[in-house]
Amino acid sequence: MPTDSVPTVPVPTDSLPRQLARTRRFALGAPAQPAVCADGRTVLFLRSRGGDDPVTCLWALDTETGGERLLADPAALGAERPGAGLPEAERARRERARVHTDGIAAYATDAAGRLAAFALGGELWLADTATGEVRRVPTATEVYDPRPDPAGRRIAYAGGGALRVVDADGGEDRALAEPGHPEVRYGVPEHVAAEEMGRTRAHWWSPDGTALLVARVDERHVTRLHLADPADPQRPPRVLRQPLAGTDNAEVTLWLLGLDGRRTEVRWDRAGYEYLTAAGWDGHGPYAAVQSRDQRTVLTLAVDPADGATRVLAERRDEHWVELLPGLPARTAAGALVDAADDGDTRHLTVDGKPVTPPGLQVRSVLGTDGGQVLFTASDEPTETHLWSWDQAAGAVRLSEEPGVHTGARRSGTLVHTARTPGAPTGRTTVHRDSLPARTLASHAETPVLTARPEPLRLGPRELRASLFLPAGHRPGDGPLPVLLDPYGGPALQKVTAAPHWWDLTSQWFADQGFAVLAVDGRGTPGRGPRWEKTVAGDKAGPALADQVEGLHEAARLRPGLLDLDRVAIRGWSYGGYLSALAVLRRPDVFHAASAGAAPTDQRIYNTHYQERYLGHPDEHPEHYDACSLLADAPALRRPLLLIHGLDDDNVLPVHPLRLSAALLAAGRPHEVLPLRGTGHRPTDESVASNLVPHELAFLRRSLGLG
Repeated sequence: MPTDSVPTVPVPTDSLPRQLARTRRFALGAPAQPAVCADGRTVLFLRSRGGDDPVTCLWALDTETGGERLLADPAALGAERPGAGLPEAERARRERARVHTDGIAAYATDAAGRLAAFALGGELWLADTATGEVRRVPTATEVYDPRPDPAGRRIAYAGGGALRVVDADGGEDRALAEPGHPEVRYGVPEHVAAEEMGRTRAHWWSPDGTALLVARVDERHVTRLHLADPADPQRPPRVLRQPLAGTDNAEVTLWLLGLDGRRTEVRWDRAGYEYLTAAGWDGHGPYAAVQSRDQRTVLTLAVDPADGATRVLAERRDEHWVELLPGLPARTAAGALVDAADDGDTRHLTVDGKPVTPPGLQVRSVLGTDGGQVLFTASDEPTETHLWSWDQAAGAVRLSEEPGVHTGARRSGTLVHTARTPGAPTGRTTVHRDSLPARTLASHAETPVLTARPEPLRLGPRELRASLFLPAGHRPGDGPLPVLLDPYGGPALQKVTAAPHWWDLTSQWFADQGFAVLAVDGRGTPGRGPRWEKTVAGDKAGPALADQVEGLHEAARLRPGLLDLDRVAIRGWSYGGYLSALAVLRRPDVFHAASAGAAPTDQRIYNTHYQERYLGHPDEHPEHYDACSLLADAPALRRPLLLIHGLDDDNVLPVHPLRLSAALLAAGRPHEVLPLRGTGHRPTDESVASNLVPHELAFLRRSLGLG
């Protein structure tokens, strides 16, 4: 039934579900994307004005004085100012809601950090970070991913399928490369690069500003998908170009484009290495990383800027897949290649091919290089991610102390450190420079209306990391509680960490409704080393489900009399939704109800890079896809199952719940389906998001016989 007719539990205005929706899970008002300027004195960052203000502005911090300056407020940049005659506060509110709803999503600067470029509503805007002057630059097309050259004289951007360059003073705007076909584009990453590889860029300036390294994407042979709005049959469907498992990927090539008109293709074995996972251009020349279709080999290539020839700088191989880490490859100022290597059960940081981190320390990401220093994150305990530095003299040094999840940025000796810890549930960002006092970037993020109280657990012989949430005021001897498992439980995401996250608050909210809520990170989740992550190779279902069952039983053993194993439900979203549906289909002896949101039910209907990493090519390993898909399990359903899905989800397509629902109906198995109109992979509309969790609660209580 449509969401506007779903009977829901009334949501108080100050409830956690409504607050999560209004604050975008507490991201609004918090500083983000910090960048240190070349002088080390100025730190740029994004932040909205308040914890429920969606318009993100560009700010600057002076590390010497500690003062902050507003550089660009999108709500003040619109040419039209509607609402004349209204009170100023109301006019401003309407303007902020109308103009550039999400504000500045990203920005890029010249080498000094003096000029910042960003796009708003398809228009190009430039901000002088020293004077505060902000101006719009007319362009020939809409603007995507604008990037100043190192000197700040020109701006490269993608638009209309072309890669264009416009003078920063608004002068000449010309195309360096034009597509020639509506399904070819320059300067914009393809779907799997942006969604799965972490490569969100597709053009890079040369250090002297005379040329660019640019990706060309040809999607003519990529599967064409159609996403329609069934509530608006007069609206044409969206056409998506997404390569499904086993089908053709986009053809991605690299080109050297000179401002003088030269065009040179970068040459490598594209038949053997069709994925472009990373690229860049530093003082030692252009470079790229390419990966084979089976993802077992990654080559790092040096590119000759004169003729596009390549040579191999490094090669990584793995019998299952090579894990791609954010920020790699990179190079130090001296040209040393920074990368990663798996040795036994440790993922090491390497410099020129040599491991420089100790056994047991799992490298998670590289945040950047500054001279000969490498800033990176790593874990020796999977629930904690710390900030580390390496250089030749000092070796690997941990920079963060408190248990939690840490990240940062560094340049010219200035370190920006962002910590999410139990004492800072929405994050705390501090700036450290030489002998100056530490400066804190102000956060306007709202304080959550409740406090999560997870009890960390290590469960069973595998020492599964888990969090147990109990109702506020619960006392020993109060009697057994119905149990709600609340996992993600699969590749790419941890839910159990020492840092508070919005999902911990959701778990606590369910606990406060009378449940013992258990979140378990099983095999395949990141942070515990290569062997742990790759246990799921060929089988994304079996080990993950077994670990949820083991975690539940071990928690009951550790807390006798606390968990009512005759009333056990499970909920989740995306992979967690898949795991939830899997649980009631294959282990109804353990799980008595499930709420599955955005669950991928047919493993063949998802993109190449993600699915083939874990399950292989479907033509070579059809048994992996059959074993991990849910459709054949439909006749086995004998527990209540709620399927929730956004009808505008272009990640896990709405075909997934529809196919499972059809299989369940054909098998005569009752179930419920909740379609969310106008909703993508995660609900963002406040009315939908704030009412969805109470609707789940009502379903789970009814299904477990809780009234």
